[in-house]
Amino acid sequence: MLGMSETQTSAKLLPILIYPDAVLRKQARLVTRADADEVRALVPSMFATMYKAPGIGLAANQIGSLLRVIVVDVAPKETPAPIALINPEIIAKSDELATQEEGCLSIPDQYAEVTRPARVKVRYQDVQGVKKEIDADGLLSACLQHEIDHLNGVLFVDYLSPLKRNMLLRKLAKAVKEQKAR
Repeated sequence: MLGMSETQTSAKLLPILIYPDAVLRKQARLVTRADADEVRALVPSMFATMYKAPGIGLAANQIGSLLRVIVVDVAPKETPAPIALINPEIIAKSDELATQEEGCLSIPDQYAEVTRPARVKVRYQDVQGVKKEIDADGLLSACLQHEIDHLNGVLFVDYLSPLKRNMLLRKLAKAVKEQKAR
């Protein structure tokens, strides 16, 4: 897998879609063998875009592609540990829950506490098509669940109460409007 600096220098940055873009609510389709070349080209650009933002995860929906592809890296900047997951699916969840503050590159500068299963097991394919599984807890677990949700058209704000969600989305709309006015 490409390291952070190699990815950043060789890949094209992609625009990140901002809520309420309709693509963010669409379900991504499974990647097939016919998509292999597109995915191999997409993944380095997704990493470069995620690192530049900066973020710790990015789903293909967020850059306008409806392929089931996510990239994550929750490691410190000094020691990147990028993971590209093709057709990821959660195959096991813990009964124990954990609450983490979440944000989203498609809902910039807005954060809220989200409660999810504390641990998950995810089955996926790597960029070469090799089937793999990953057991995750802590930040990686939350990040994987957040990004897989994106592939299903679900956003972290969907876990909030209607009151909190509306407040957060109004703040986002105001910020976007102010930015456009500049």
